[in-house]
Amino acid sequence: MIINTGQRTDIPAFYSKWFINRVREGYVLVRNPYYPTIVTKFLLNPEVVDVIGFCTKNPRPMFPYLDELKDFGQFWYVSITGFDKDLEPNVPPIDQVIEDFKYLSNKVGKNAIGWRYTPIIVNNKYTKEYHIKMFEHIASELDGYTSLVAFGFVDIYPKLEKNHPDIKDTDDSTKIEISKAFIEIAKKHHMDLRLCSKEKWLSGYGVDIDGCMRVKDYEKSIDSKLDIKQKMEARKNYCACYLSNDIGSYNSCMHLCKYCYANGNEMTIRKNYKEHDDSSPLLIGHINPKDKIRLARQESYKEKTITLF
Repeated sequence: MIINTGQRTDIPAFYSKWFINRVREGYVLVRNPYYPTIVTKFLLNPEVVDVIGFCTKNPRPMFPYLDELKDFGQFWYVSITGFDKDLEPNVPPIDQVIEDFKYLSNKVGKNAIGWRYTPIIVNNKYTKEYHIKMFEHIASELDGYTSLVAFGFVDIYPKLEKNHPDIKDTDDSTKIEISKAFIEIAKKHHMDLRLCSKEKWLSGYGVDIDGCMRVKDYEKSIDSKLDIKQKMEARKNYCACYLSNDIGSYNSCMHLCKYCYANGNEMTIRKNYKEHDDSSPLLIGHINPKDKIRLARQESYKEKTITLF
């Protein structure tokens, strides 16, 4: 199976010690975000976990523990956008993250790491020209360290519209211009460009819209075929990515990015962060008497090789 750590929060950036404690103990508990008393127990064992997926804006805090993860397959997405503190208050400087990306690529291999340039927000400060120039700069730095880059435009979720009404959607003509430029830049720097946002119509302009977290990407990262029998889920009219089991928790990422879909009220985020305990099997808080713990059904997806000899 595949375990994901980055759809709800940034575990490498803020909870690396907790995560490695979970690996050492061999399991993790995950509270259902919609039915909080339901808790799922996942075994963190390389015999059943084929790949751990990481998505982060700051991989460095996980570096001291990489050797302890060597028995697991890994697939990393590192987001590097180049926004200032007005949009990404607690993200490290771009030069640091670029160097950390290179270090991580050398550790896990270029097939096990991708770059995310998302979300694209266009305004008077972050113009179309700004994004094209920044994308070219980062791509040139990462040339040879990855063969995969995902980009996408900001989605105006209801809570984003409420909390940050100054962040607006980008007009279609600008999306086309940026996409065309990104296609050429990615090609020049030997990268496979994927879309990670809802504009499927951009396929008419040569954009790959088939998803940024495909099964074949996981297979390539571990150099092994995965036989995933369970239904391939997709977010209708959004993407066709394989949605793996996420062990994170919403409203817990202290990057506090203004555009984040996984964070809501800042007061709630800070409260949750204070309730984090590195020794707890849950990312936020502890088990309560009313909680119902169920063991997840887990099995390796690696295809078994049958030989006559």
